[in-house]
Amino acid sequence: MGLSWFSSSGRAINPIGIESGSTQIMSVHQVHVFISHSWAYSRHYETLAAWIFGQAWRFGQASIRFHNYSVPHWDPFVDLRADRLLRDAIFRQIRRCHVIVIPTGMYAHYSAWIGKELDGAALYGKPILAVDLWGARRTSSVVGRAAHRHVRWNARSVVGGIWELYYRGV
Repeated sequence: MGLSWFSSSGRAINPIGIESGSTQIMSVHQVHVFISHSWAYSRHYETLAAWIFGQAWRFGQASIRFHNYSVPHWDPFVDLRADRLLRDAIFRQIRRCHVIVIPTGMYAHYSAWIGKELDGAALYGKPILAVDLWGARRTSSVVGRAAHRHVRWNARSVVGGIWELYYRGV
């Protein structure tokens, strides 16, 4: 299945910008996304969340509704000092999602949470989308090795990567 994006005017545009024919919607997909993030680098999370959840997306004849299953900013799990409680809380979020999105910034290499998120992804068989930050010269090898797909830092590649991992059922 080829990927096509649809603008808000309903005009279909494939990944290389060529318009396609019909914009009739044949199906709606509810895709649950977990975005890994560090509160110290919340700009990355906010940008990814705006790209993914801030607008309606369509691929081919499928309408996609992305739902945010990330750790919410209003309940950031900071009170879970016990390692087991923190791991269990992260696993609960990951268990309910379809795709995990992880920025590959170097902070990911040192995050206490990343290991738990990667373990949860492996335990529940969730695909990981690694997003290379714009202008980054170094990336986290831990995330890179675990990722099922890598994309660049832009809305179309991130959303297209999520859809591909969800649709393929990796």
